[in-house]
Amino acid sequence: MEIVAPLTGNVWRILVSEGDVVSAGDTLVILESMKMEINVDTVFDGTVVKILKQEGEMVQGDEPLIILD
Repeated sequence: MEIVAPLTGNVWRILVSEGDVVSAGDTLVILESMKMEINVDTVFDGTVVKILKQEGEMVQGDEPLIILD
């Protein structure tokens, strides 16, 4: 399952590491857009398989950020 950016912005904070177990509702990433912080939460339970972006990186809306298993 891919967790995608809801909008264009900068990856401000990544709150998980590869191998972490997450539950629905957990915040995985915080994006910064137009001086606002946007939490990117998961709606799935799972394990973080791969983090695709780094803090400080610019992302577009619907761009994959994290892969969960």
